[in-house]
Parts: sequence; C-alpha cells; structure tokens
Amino acid sequence: MDQYGLPARELSDEDLEHQGARAHATRNWVFLHGTAEQFQRHTERMLELEQEYLRRHPKRTWQGAADEPIEVDEATRLRSAVRGLVTQMEALLSSGEELTETPERDERAETEVLKAVADAPGGRMHRLEVHQVARRAGVTRAALAQLYRCDPPLLRADGHDRLVTEEGRHRADVG
Repeated sequence: MDQYGLPARELSDEDLEHQGARAHATRNWVFLHGTAEQFQRHTERMLELEQEYLRRHPKRTWQGAADEPIEVDEATRLRSAVRGLVTQMEALLSSGEELTETPERDERAETEVLKAVADAPGGRMHRLEVHQVARRAGVTRAALAQLYRCDPPLLRADGHDRLVTEEGRHRADVG
C-alpha cells in the first residue's frame, strides 16, 4: 500500500465503485481549487480507478460496448495523466498566477476586488466570481484568503456568496 491507498487492482468491487464515485464527485473542487500536485495525483488516481473498473466490468461503460474489451496499458495511463498535469500548468502560467502561495500584498488590486464585490447586485458575489475578479486584478489566491483572515476581516463568506464587511466597504470607498 502506498501513501494514497491500495492499488485499484487490490480493491473490492464495492470499494472500487465507492472510490471511483468519490473521485468524480471531488473532481470539480480539485480542478477549481487544488494545487497542480493535487490535480496531478487526482487525475492519476481517477484514471487508475476507471481503468480497473473497465477491466473488471467492460460491458458497463461505452468503452466496453465493442466486442473486445479495451485494455489501457500503464504507459497510456501515465501519458494521459501527464497531459492533464500539463494542461493545468499551462492554465496557471497563462493566467499569470504565481505558483507559490506567498501572499504578495497589492492594496490597489485588493481594493479593486472589494469594490467589485460591494458593487455587485445586492452586495453579493458568488465565490467563483470573486476568484475571477481577483485573478484579473492580480490578487493571488493566498492574498485573497488574507482578505477573509485579516483583523478585522474585509470579506466574509455567506454560503456560496461573498460579502464585503463594513471595514472592507470603508476600504473600497477610500481606495
């Protein structure tokens, strides 16, 4: 057993189905919020689980609809995982987002984010929209997180929405 759990070939059918469903359920979160390393590991594990499921149950998926079951070798599985990682890295690099999590403060950019949230309908903005505004303004994820953690906080969460606090509204007006 490695640090990520049992190899897919050693899982029971029930565990294989459970872990496969869990991998698909968490894919969106890892894609939107995970690190490049998390995305790579998730991709590798999901492909491993899918290929094992296909090996065991070839007729349950569209890949097994042919007369001959499809067997994907290790090299093909790894090539696919690397392609996923390269795609994620290219997206990070093309967005100009730093690969480090060191929060570099840019008060002008942070004020732009606060102003955008304050000016949104009802003073509310979906969390993913806030991330897009921050990315366009040049605010890293770590620096954005500090807007929630500073004392007093400038942003706060309300379910999936984000709101500007009174202190954040004051900063947006002054900035």
